[in-house]
Amino acid sequence: MSNTTHTRHTTRHVAESVALATVGYPALLRKRCLTWGATHEERVREMPGDDLLPSAAVVTTRAVTIHAPASAVWPWLVQMGPGRGGAYSYDWIENLLGLGIHSADEVLPEFQHPQIGDAQRLGRKGPVLRLAVLEPERALVFRSDDGAWVWSFGLYPQGESTRLVSRNRITRPHRTPATAAFDLYVMEPGSLVMERKMLHGIKQRAEMLAREPAAGPAS
Repeated sequence: MSNTTHTRHTTRHVAESVALATVGYPALLRKRCLTWGATHEERVREMPGDDLLPSAAVVTTRAVTIHAPASAVWPWLVQMGPGRGGAYSYDWIENLLGLGIHSADEVLPEFQHPQIGDAQRLGRKGPVLRLAVLEPERALVFRSDDGAWVWSFGLYPQGESTRLVSRNRITRPHRTPATAAFDLYVMEPGSLVMERKMLHGIKQRAEMLAREPAAGPAS
């Protein structure tokens, strides 16, 4: 096979793969991407923060079962953020984006008492997320200052375990066709990769915390 023929075959295969992904992702994979780990009940259930952005263009609801009580999950949630407890995801990817993320493996007492209105910026030019809803051991909701993103966490006890549900509500009213395609084919799958790692990171840490022996009385 000549080099020209080989190049044509390669180009054709790449084009076919791109076409398959373009058609296949929205039709076959997008729902799974947006609702990884969540049951039907969790996908349709109203969560704290939904009313802050009722007309969201994109909604993701992802969840994980944590074999620990909500009291062991909560400390990891409230200390999340850059310059705080991190995101429990792929730090190296976060830091390529300039977010300054360093995920903690211990509970940080200085970040255990958040207040409504507390703000954190995601990177130098990223959105500012502000704490909008705080229900200890039940719900934690952040809202971006531009009103385009609401990120909610809900804790739902199941016997001795806890379902941790993460919901993102996002709108981008001034999207161009190019940015819409980027969001669909890059940002959505990318968010699944990062959020799945985050949920498992919280799960691992909470289950470890729940196994630790309770501190005895001071001598």
